[in-house]
Amino acid sequence: MIGFFEHQYLSFKKNHLKNLIALAKVDGHLHEDEKQLLYKVGERYGLKQQQIQQLIDSEEKFTLQIPESHDQKMNQLYDLVLMVYADGVVDKSEVRFCKQIVHQYGFKEEIIDWMINFFDLGKPPHPTEWEELKQTAQEKFIA
Repeated sequence: MIGFFEHQYLSFKKNHLKNLIALAKVDGHLHEDEKQLLYKVGERYGLKQQQIQQLIDSEEKFTLQIPESHDQKMNQLYDLVLMVYADGVVDKSEVRFCKQIVHQYGFKEEIIDWMINFFDLGKPPHPTEWEELKQTAQEKFIA
């Protein structure tokens, strides 16, 4: 039996993945590289392949799930920008999707262009640099 906090954390992980799936599908198709990234992120969160596939296959209408803390929001934006680059094509509809949702996260939309510059065609910042970038984002891009 799953306890309350375990259920909450499982919901958080699934919601994070649902947001990534919505972005991956915004251009009308799910590229194989995007699907691989979804599995990588899902497995990082301890989700089983079957759970990840169920989320990908779901026809449920997308509802943005907003993380609570600045750190969680930034980590989700990190994964969203990785998804933008996953198929090797920075699609305008994907960038537009990201810019639309950051307002609901409490950020200025300029944060997306700023982050895309740091990800230089799919090469994300080093973890130490990422911690510094999260702090900078809090100082410069909170709406």
